[in-house]
Amino acid sequence: MDHLDIRPFGTMPDGRQVELITLRKGKLTCELLTYGGALRSLAVPDRDGRPVDVLLGLERLEDYLLQDKFLGVLVGRYANRIAKGRFTLNGQEYRLQTNDGENHLHGGPTGFDKQVWTLEALTESTATLSLHSPDGQEGYPGDLDVSVTYRLTEDGITLDYRARSSADTLCNLTNHAYFNLSGHQSGPVMGQGIQIYAQSYTPTDAGSIPTGEIAPVEGTPMDLRFGRAIGERVDEDFDQLTMAGGYDHNYVVDGPAGVLRPAARAWSPDTGITMEVLTTQPGIQFYSGNYLDGCPAGKGGAPYAKRWAFCLETQVFPDAPNQPQFPSALLAKGEEYHHTTVYRFGRLP
Repeated sequence: MDHLDIRPFGTMPDGRQVELITLRKGKLTCELLTYGGALRSLAVPDRDGRPVDVLLGLERLEDYLLQDKFLGVLVGRYANRIAKGRFTLNGQEYRLQTNDGENHLHGGPTGFDKQVWTLEALTESTATLSLHSPDGQEGYPGDLDVSVTYRLTEDGITLDYRARSSADTLCNLTNHAYFNLSGHQSGPVMGQGIQIYAQSYTPTDAGSIPTGEIAPVEGTPMDLRFGRAIGERVDEDFDQLTMAGGYDHNYVVDGPAGVLRPAARAWSPDTGITMEVLTTQPGIQFYSGNYLDGCPAGKGGAPYAKRWAFCLETQVFPDAPNQPQFPSALLAKGEEYHHTTVYRFGRLP
């Protein structure tokens, strides 16, 4: 791996080194970190062929250690929320660390986003990171071994997630990339377009925990099936938007889970860049960056703030372990967890 692009990015408080890895393929360039498996930058060509960095990212490791926005990181063992940090598996109740009021969010206070991952394999356009999560970490049962492969293609990036556990456990992995298709430094994304291929979504309570209902989007501001500007209805007087400060909801992706299929599409009228998200997961969380205030300054000193980016996090539904009608997040002992998400870029006609 000597001739490939790996550079030091900083040193953890315990002395471990964090590396910055650069992948290249055609006109695309991507940077990722071994800290949290974070996607730090992704340069794609705009309508005139000029490279635009469409990912929010930070200048220094110290900023990543300070931030609480999950900027570009891998999250696990459980993406999104588990109510009151509790679930029952095989008749036994497990209690998880809580880090979002009384709830458990994105794997807890020392989730996968705060770990240093091991670089297992690297080519010019592909990197595989691995992590061992010991039995009992954050309260989860089983030794869990995880690998994530980032594959840069001519028109996008594919994330391939795999995991195995020594005992029945929960597993729900995603990446928390923040996208701004006009460029990471360009300001709010309210004029950018969003389309989500979902007839229904999972409404939440004031703590962003699903009520258990699977509700139709039709006739509500949650209906993004036909595409609209992110800002068009984000501030409407609709209880789901009011409670969450905007969009921060799980959508039920059309089509069968386990099959790679389109989940969402976004675009920037400014740069002409389009992005399609495909996934094998049953759900996708659309987050309109409502709480980006307080983020450390980004690359080049960009003053990231409220709604300067959006997230499209592919996932099992939030709180699925406590909602038997939701798709299961169980990973049985010895079985392989395997999911794929693709971010594919193009240009507006």
